[in-house]
Amino acid sequence: MKAYAMLGLNNTGWIDAERPVCGPLDAICKPLALAPCTSDVHTVWEGAIGDRHNLVLGHEGVGEVVEVGSLVKDFKVGDKVLVPAITPDWNSVEAQAGFAQHSGGMLSGWKFSNIKDGVFGEFFHVNDADGNLAHLPDGMDLATASMLSDMVPTGFLAADMADIQFGDKVVVVGIGPVGLMAVAAAAIRGASDLFGVGSRPDCVALAKEFGATDTINYRDGDLVEQVLDRTGGKGVDRVIIAGGDLDTFDQAVRMVKAGGKISNVNYLGGGDYFKIPRVEWGVGMGHKQIIGGLMLGGRLRMEQYSDLWRAGRINPGKLVTHTLNGFDKVEEALFLMKDKPADLIKPVVII
Repeated sequence: MKAYAMLGLNNTGWIDAERPVCGPLDAICKPLALAPCTSDVHTVWEGAIGDRHNLVLGHEGVGEVVEVGSLVKDFKVGDKVLVPAITPDWNSVEAQAGFAQHSGGMLSGWKFSNIKDGVFGEFFHVNDADGNLAHLPDGMDLATASMLSDMVPTGFLAADMADIQFGDKVVVVGIGPVGLMAVAAAAIRGASDLFGVGSRPDCVALAKEFGATDTINYRDGDLVEQVLDRTGGKGVDRVIIAGGDLDTFDQAVRMVKAGGKISNVNYLGGGDYFKIPRVEWGVGMGHKQIIGGLMLGGRLRMEQYSDLWRAGRINPGKLVTHTLNGFDKVEEALFLMKDKPADLIKPVVII
C-alpha cells in the first residue's frame, strides 16, 4: 500500500508499505480524513522518539472499516468510525490499574507512529477494535470528527488533571489546538477567570469564543508578572501547560498559588531536565502539584466527546483552518504543521 512515512531523522516521504494484518480482536480501516499533529513534527524533526526508518506517520484520523477480526462484536465492514490517537490494550494490568494509556509500559498505549505504523497509509490497523473505535455520529463532518482523535481528548485531559473547581482562576499556556480545547474544557468545568496565553490573532479570537475571559501575549513582557498583575499578586489556582518549553514549568510554579495544581500535556520533544524554583515551590513544602499525562484513548471517551459535540457544548471543527482534498495532500498538510503559517490552527486532509 502507499503510505507517508518518516524515512529517518529530518526526512519524510512516500513509501510502499505492507498492508496491515487483522488479528481476531482487531480492525483494518481505510482513512476518510487525516490530520497531522505537532507530535509528528517532534518525531521527525526533533528525534523525540529516536531515529526511525520507514515508520508510517500519523495518529489522527477518521476511518471506514474494511475488515474485522473474528471476535469483534460491535463493528462491521462499511462502518464509519472515530479513531483515537491512543489505542490501549484494554485487558492489560495497567488498564485495570486505571492507566490504560500506559498498557504494556510507559506510553505504550500510544501505538500509531510510535510502536507500529500510523494512519497515514491507504489502510491502517486498530488493535482491540471494540474497545478503541467509536461509531461516527450522524451529522458530524469529517473535519470535526478528526479533531476528536487527539485535540479534544488531550485538551480535556489537561483540565481533568488540573482538577478545576467552580470559581478557580486558570491559566492555559499555549493556545494552539490542544490549548484551545483545554480552554473549552476549563470553561465547562467552571473556571472563573480563565487566561489564555498566546500571540497569534486567530488563536486569541478562538480562545475568547471558547470561554477565555482574557488573553495574555507572552511577547508583551514577562508572563509571570503579567499573570500576577491580573490577579492582584495572588496568582492562579491552576495552570495548564499546552505549549511552551522546559522553562515553562519554572513560570508555572511561580504563577500558581500554594495548594495549586499544574497540569502538563505538552509533548516535550527535547532537553533532559526542567527546573523547579526552590523558593516559589515553598522550599519543597508549598503543596504545588505537577502532573503530566497522555490522553486516555478508547471508545468511551470518543463517545463522551461526541455527546458534548451533539449537545452543543464544544465545537472542535472551528480548530480547522486549512482543508485539503486527496490522500496525496498529506505531505503538504504535514509541512503546514511544521512551518505554522500565521493563519494556521489545524490542517485536515479529506480523503
